[in-house]
Amino acid sequence: MATTYDAKLGLYIGGEWLGTGGRDTHDVLNPATGAGHAALPLATADDLDAALEATQRGFVLWRGTAPEKRAAVLQKTAQLIRERADHLARIATLEQGKILAEAKGEALFAAALLDFHAGEALRIYGRVLPRPAGTRSLVLHQPVGPVAAFCAWNFPIMNVVRKIAPAIAAGCSIIIKPSEETAGSAVEVLRCFQDAGLPGDVAQCVFGVPDMVSRQLLASPITRKLSFTGSVPVGKHLMKLAADTMMKTTMELGGHGPVLVFDDCDLDKTLDTLVAHKFRNAGQVCIAPTRFHVQEGIYDAFAAGFAERTRALKIGDGLDSGTQMGPMANPRRPEAIGELVEDARRHGAKLLAGGERGGEAGGEGGFFFQPTVLADVPLDARAMNDEPFGPIALLRPFATVDDAIEQANRLPFGLAAYCFTENGRRQNLLGDAIEAGMIAINNVRLSWPDSPFGGVKDSGHGSEDGPEGVMAHLVTKTVHMM
Repeated sequence: MATTYDAKLGLYIGGEWLGTGGRDTHDVLNPATGAGHAALPLATADDLDAALEATQRGFVLWRGTAPEKRAAVLQKTAQLIRERADHLARIATLEQGKILAEAKGEALFAAALLDFHAGEALRIYGRVLPRPAGTRSLVLHQPVGPVAAFCAWNFPIMNVVRKIAPAIAAGCSIIIKPSEETAGSAVEVLRCFQDAGLPGDVAQCVFGVPDMVSRQLLASPITRKLSFTGSVPVGKHLMKLAADTMMKTTMELGGHGPVLVFDDCDLDKTLDTLVAHKFRNAGQVCIAPTRFHVQEGIYDAFAAGFAERTRALKIGDGLDSGTQMGPMANPRRPEAIGELVEDARRHGAKLLAGGERGGEAGGEGGFFFQPTVLADVPLDARAMNDEPFGPIALLRPFATVDDAIEQANRLPFGLAAYCFTENGRRQNLLGDAIEAGMIAINNVRLSWPDSPFGGVKDSGHGSEDGPEGVMAHLVTKTVHMM
């Protein structure tokens, strides 16, 4: 497997690719080695003004484009992503660290999102209200306007598609700012849109100092919607900026996924499922299962089985065959995870697996942290209250269903939750009682192209994916004709 990083980095503004050209740059790193890949140009204030002007032109063009044309561009982009999936996956692994199979699966899911949104572009319906003969009242759904979208680095292919696809389907233009740490993946996705025939003014891609970019884009009257995926504190900050122009917002923020495991579950199947899902993408997933609340009767067996499976995981470069968990995405994450582990242990948690930086085939300079299992974690440990966003599983026993629900709803987060029980009545109760935007029962899959993806409470508001994702880019207008 070649390790050459061959993404052609640049800013995409007004249909042109712009290079360094006197701009400040950011080094894109390989998390497996810590070595640099390439220099990424960062947008200036003038670049951002140019992007805003282009996206205004793009909106005028695209909102008047036939839905069939919008759908055709989305379908062609999906085709190109499938054709280039191996290329996209290798770039994502080289700059984000996840294993190659996960990166390719991400690319294929992004293509499925595009196919779904192509269909939704043809299904933006209004309605006619009953009125006296000779009069009409029409309810219309129309594109909200230019969108400013900010992406996280953990799914560098899918997050970009998840922002652009519904905007394009709805008839909006967009300025997207992906993470500077995973720029190559975003750039290559934009090239797929470009090669599929999307007009250059409709989608802009900029990178830069996050605070400067967000303030300039969100202060502009051109921007009519904010879409953000990232942490709760940053999301709240951006919402304050967006409030000044009363723009529409979709906020997909952090989580702290509770897992309720009852004593009637299929224990071995549950363990196999949860260990694989917990350490997917080195735990750097907003919907990752994190707090494992296990019924007392099976708690010891669950803890032993979870630790055994965790210790068996092969850690290494995501490009290497057989690797099951790669490095963390940047040098900040291993340090942050180490601090959470030590804090939990000081509070009395028992370390059952991992707990240290590095790992098999980690090598010097890489951003590795061992998959870690902590048992009997006290509620006042930081990891039980702050989103770890890393390869840590936190285990605690519970006695009753009410105890489990109380623990699931204890935190201000409400993104994802997981339950494992064979009791049908209990499944219905948990689905109603748990405060989360998405709940998986006896499985761990929460992302489907036709299903809304989003949270409640501090985990944000609004939905991505599904018909709801397109509706989030529309405004409602009523026309009364007499």
